[in-house]
Amino acid sequence: MQPFKKTQTNLYRKPAQVLTPESLYWKKFKVPVLVKEFGAIDYIDFSPVEPYNFAVTSSVRVQIYNPVTKLVVKNLSKFQECAYGGSFRKDGKLLVAGDEQSRVRLFDVTTKNILRLFEGHKAAVHRTYFTSDGVHVASFSDDSSVKIWDIPTEKAIHTFQEHTDYVRAGCVNPASPFIVFSGGYDNLIKMYDTRSNRVAFTVDHGHPIESIVCLPNGGAFISAGGKSINIWDSFSGGKLMAQISQHHKTVTCLELVNGNRLISGSLDRHVKVYDIPTREIVHSIECSNSILSVGMSKDDETFVTGTVDGLIAIYRQESLEEESKQKIDKSGFKKRYTNVLKKADEIIPRGSRTKTPRHDVYLRKYQYIKAMDTVLIPYNINTHPEVIVAVIRELIHRKGLRRTFENRTPAFLCTLIKFFNRHIGNYYFTPVIIDACNILLDIYEDKFHQFAGTNVEKLFKALKRKLTKEREVLLKFLEIQGMIDMLSAATNCESSENTYCSLELKTLKASAMAEKLATINID
Repeated sequence: MQPFKKTQTNLYRKPAQVLTPESLYWKKFKVPVLVKEFGAIDYIDFSPVEPYNFAVTSSVRVQIYNPVTKLVVKNLSKFQECAYGGSFRKDGKLLVAGDEQSRVRLFDVTTKNILRLFEGHKAAVHRTYFTSDGVHVASFSDDSSVKIWDIPTEKAIHTFQEHTDYVRAGCVNPASPFIVFSGGYDNLIKMYDTRSNRVAFTVDHGHPIESIVCLPNGGAFISAGGKSINIWDSFSGGKLMAQISQHHKTVTCLELVNGNRLISGSLDRHVKVYDIPTREIVHSIECSNSILSVGMSKDDETFVTGTVDGLIAIYRQESLEEESKQKIDKSGFKKRYTNVLKKADEIIPRGSRTKTPRHDVYLRKYQYIKAMDTVLIPYNINTHPEVIVAVIRELIHRKGLRRTFENRTPAFLCTLIKFFNRHIGNYYFTPVIIDACNILLDIYEDKFHQFAGTNVEKLFKALKRKLTKEREVLLKFLEIQGMIDMLSAATNCESSENTYCSLELKTLKASAMAEKLATINID
């Protein structure tokens, strides 16, 4: 005897996500470990050398974390007021940071001692960086000035007073120790050449500058201000190469990853990763609050974000060693059983029994009303509407849907019409639901006066409005499809014709049903 064929319910799955190398890379990052600081996370910087510790500047201290243990290994707390912009030198042995007292401090990371104290600014210093040669420090202050300090002599060898507002962003050229970029709240970005002690060029970003980074070869730099990110060519005098506008609030920080990836954080609580050559988004992360700082380790295994409420999120990539260790741990307890089975003469496979769904049991017995009552429950309506639609399609195929809808209670009709109103706009469900609605109207067209003043009448009116709106949407789609057909006529695109026929059929069905509802005086 041939087994009963079950109702096919897995027809409406969402299309599978295309897995790219970039998406596979970001999927390796675990759920972040959250660390709470006392104040807003002003700046995050990773050490360029192993074990790639990262410095977090927050409140009146700079703390250095281990990316593996997520614990503080060094605490630089020699500040009387807020600290800003703590960054490492390329050898990872020294760290420089500014503060609210207009001073710049140079620390020995190992001993936590202050080696140099640079004084000369008249307002808070928000950003400090080592030049590429490692013997000078560039500082950017709210007194509208940029200073280049000589570490051995502890004196300012260059001072640039070119801005008219706060200077809270800047960077040094990684390919040249003589080139420095600064960005101010006067919307201007300036490039300085310390050899000539003058401004090489000035560009206008259009918004107050929040962050600047320079590409490793020094040929281009990237600025963030307002909702836009601009890429400039430094070799051609600051020519604008591209503009990226993917955030809907102010972009606060930028970070470069291996020279071809750009990470941006914004007040809109999103971190976005861009491919610099194509300027396309390759990944996006949503955080709990507005982002002030981001950082990425040189080995690409640790990613850190800092928020305005003092929350640090540490994303750690799962290494291959950890993955293999987990696989061994998970499968190790089964080895002794598999060894025993290998010595057996014959292994009899265990049969599997699949439970038949209740609606299929009733369909096999031709009890269509019970099958419909079984699937038309709140759980299926909210989470698995495809099961209800599959049963309706099967009943239409068996010509038993009319018998299922006849002489039903108002409570059943209310539940059924609510389901139709909720899911008739779904692209996958529309043809089946429209056919079922036509059968329902054919049954109760002459009995509609019985539902006057009840919830059934209100739901029928809502169904009429829904169908009218659906017909208008389909007509607009048909207009757009006609425009596309005119553009693709020369290419003989068959898929376009098939889509057009499908839309036209749905429009005709919706129009016929709306007219049928109009003939029933439900207004």
